Amino acid sequence: MVDTASGTQRRTGLMLALLAFAQFIVAVDYNIVFVALPEIGSALGFTAQSLQWVVSAYAVAFGGFLLFGGRLVDRLGGRRLFIAGLVIFGLSCLLGGFAESPALLITARAIQGFGGALLTPATLNLIYTRFEEGAPRNKALAVWGACGSGGLAAGALLGGVLTDAWGWEWVLFVLVPMALLAAVLSPGILSADAPAAGDQGGFDAVGAILATAGSSLLVLGLVSGPEAGWGSLRGAGAIVAGVVILAVFALVETKTANPLVPMRLFGNRSLVTAILIILVFQSALGGAYYIFTIYVQGVLGYDALQAGLAFIPLTIISMAASLKLAGALLGKWGPKGTLFFGMAVNGVGMIVLAVAMSTNASFWALVPGLIVWGIGGGVTFPAMFACAASGVAPQEAGIASALASTAQQIGGAAGLAVLVAIATAGLNGDAGAVQNVSDVADGLRTAMWIGGAASVIGGLLAFTLKPAGAAAPETVAAGLADEVRVKI
Repeated sequence: MVDTASGTQRRTGLMLALLAFAQFIVAVDYNIVFVALPEIGSALGFTAQSLQWVVSAYAVAFGGFLLFGGRLVDRLGGRRLFIAGLVIFGLSCLLGGFAESPALLITARAIQGFGGALLTPATLNLIYTRFEEGAPRNKALAVWGACGSGGLAAGALLGGVLTDAWGWEWVLFVLVPMALLAAVLSPGILSADAPAAGDQGGFDAVGAILATAGSSLLVLGLVSGPEAGWGSLRGAGAIVAGVVILAVFALVETKTANPLVPMRLFGNRSLVTAILIILVFQSALGGAYYIFTIYVQGVLGYDALQAGLAFIPLTIISMAASLKLAGALLGKWGPKGTLFFGMAVNGVGMIVLAVAMSTNASFWALVPGLIVWGIGGGVTFPAMFACAASGVAPQEAGIASALASTAQQIGGAAGLAVLVAIATAGLNGDAGAVQNVSDVADGLRTAMWIGGAASVIGGLLAFTLKPAGAAAPETVAAGLADEVRVKI
């Protein structure tokens, strides 16, 4: 049952604050290590080829275990997995901060990714099941999205400040008390999981293995392609293997009594549209954050602290847009108009930024693009997850959110791989060669242009949503099949 009347307004506010804070932690981690990578590489003796695994190990584990984590959330309960995810995440950050070798840091980052794969669907499950569909959930997702949007940009800022002040270790140490404090506070703030959450028949072990292996290989191939070569076993080989395994997984799920991912969910047009939009949005966003970071450091010569400070306009605007615009636009225009607006503005902002990305641009020349980009991203982020939850039964909220989050991870990995490949296409292939700054700037600008254009075009996917007042999708669980779906 949706929990809207069992607690006081204060308790509901505390619950939302806790869930939004957890999303902030995960989002901060997405970018916080980027500006610290040069120092990490020199301190631990990473090679130029292996340094990317500080980021990739997290991405592969996170993307690979999301479907498994989402189903665990549905079966064991959102609160249980929320706490477990926070503890695993926090302790792995502690381990990573004390790492004295590349192998230990990469291992810690992979464990951290597993913790994130439990925490993210648990957080969304708690929002979907504790806040009623419509205005209450839209408001909750707006706050959650504000912390997510702000966390992505704030990660780069914190990474620069901490690396400059105390060293690379603190980009991980800073997350430890945040995660563990949230875990300690959770039992007193979050209502207990429903007793029936774990009683849903047998567990689809075969599906879990196939989903984890297929997703992990697909993300591995996408993040390894630029460095290992697209024709290598770790590049195209892993991608092909991942796609084949996921195809087998889909076939197995149609024959399983208690599937990890019920195939009927893909008959929910809102969920499918949200997944497609998330893929496009995160493809543009994931690559664009990295490209902008490389641009201000590699072309404009910013140090780690200055690079972090450059994200301040994006941080403030994206958070404000999520809090003030997303919920209002969803209520006024519905998901179709809101998602199209958000994606289009997001893309236009990236294009405006690309126009300003010269070899001698002042910071103020970059601000207009960052502001427009922040508005679009801040609106789109909560809207697409609100769309993903529309018409989904409470007992399947975890796996629905995991599908959306898996699309986010795969999109981010694909976007990073493609946009980096575009940005470096005209450069000298010798990693040790000194590159012409003008050529580097041209490549980064082209990649930003293409990412922006993809976002604008991807916004057209919003028009595949059913018009307001259409009947609920037939994918809603049997007991809810006749319930009228509230338009978000």
